[in-house]
Amino acid sequence: MCEEEQAELLLIAGDLFHRQPLLRELKEVDYLFGTLSRTQVVLMAGNHDYIRKESYYRTFTWSPNVHMILSSDISCVELKELNTAVYGLSYYAKEREETLYEQIRLRDNCRYRILLAHGGDEKHLPFRKAEVDKAGFDYVALGHIHKPQELIHGRMFYAGALEPTDKNDTGQHGAVKGLLNENGCKARFVTLASREYIHMELEVEEETTGFGLRAQIEREIRKRGIQNIYKITLKGFKNPEAQFDLNQMDPFGNVIEIADNTRLAFDFVKLLAANRDNLLGKYIEGFGDAEPDSVEYEALCAGVQALLETRRG
Repeated sequence: MCEEEQAELLLIAGDLFHRQPLLRELKEVDYLFGTLSRTQVVLMAGNHDYIRKESYYRTFTWSPNVHMILSSDISCVELKELNTAVYGLSYYAKEREETLYEQIRLRDNCRYRILLAHGGDEKHLPFRKAEVDKAGFDYVALGHIHKPQELIHGRMFYAGALEPTDKNDTGQHGAVKGLLNENGCKARFVTLASREYIHMELEVEEETTGFGLRAQIEREIRKRGIQNIYKITLKGFKNPEAQFDLNQMDPFGNVIEIADNTRLAFDFVKLLAANRDNLLGKYIEGFGDAEPDSVEYEALCAGVQALLETRRG
C-alpha cells in the first residue's frame, strides 16, 4: 500500500515481531522496507521484541530509508526532507511502568511532530490520552493493543495488528492511513487483513440431524466468508437420539473448534408416565419443576441421559 500510494512515512509502533527477531528475519524485512521508493520507515521495539543484551537490533544496519529508535528513553528522529520529527523509545524489558509519554517536551525545529508509542496499560508505559495530547503532537501512533482503537478523532490511534494473531483476536484488522499537512491531521483506520477469526453461534433444534447441521454450518460460513477462520458454538436443544460427529462438520477446512453446548430435548412428562415406579421416574420427580436455564435442569438432563444409557447397556 505504501508503494502503490507513494506514502512518505510508515510508522511501526513496536512488536514488529512477536519475539526476538533472528538476523535473517531482520534482513528479510529490511529488504522489503528497502524496496519502498519514496517511503521513510520509523520503527521501535515493543514489549514482545524488546531489545535484549544479545539482540540483533543493537547492531543491525538498516537500509537508508529505515530509522529505528534504539534509545530506552524518549528520543527524536528528525526527517528533514519531510520537515517531521518522530518521538519515541524502545523497550529493553518486557515491562515498563513509568509514565514517560506524559512527560515529553518537544525540542525540535520541525513543522510536524509525531509520537510513536507502545503500551498504555499499567505494566507497559501507562498514559492518559489527555496528558499526552497536551504535548502538542500532530499525530500519535500507538502499538501494543491488537485491536484498532481511535482515542482522539483523526489523530491518535491504536492501529492494532495487521492480521489476527490467535483465535480470540476477532474483528477487523488493518492499519491507519492518514494525511498530515498545514490543514492538520486526518487519519482513519483501513481494513487490510486477508481473513478474520469469527466466533459463531448456531441454534440447534430437536429435529436437526448430523447432515442437517453440517449443511447449516456450510450456509453460515458461505454467508460470512469462506476465507475466514471459525470457532463455532452449538446452542439449543437436540434430540436425545441425535449423534453429531463434530469431526465431520468442517466443509471448507477453516473450522478450528466446535463446542457443543446443546441440551437434550427430553419429554419429561412422557418419561415420567412410563417410569413412575422405577429409578428413572423417581429421579425425574426429585427435581420437580426445574427451570430450563437452571443448574437443576442441567443436572436433571445429565442424570436422565446417564440412566437411559445404562438401561440400553
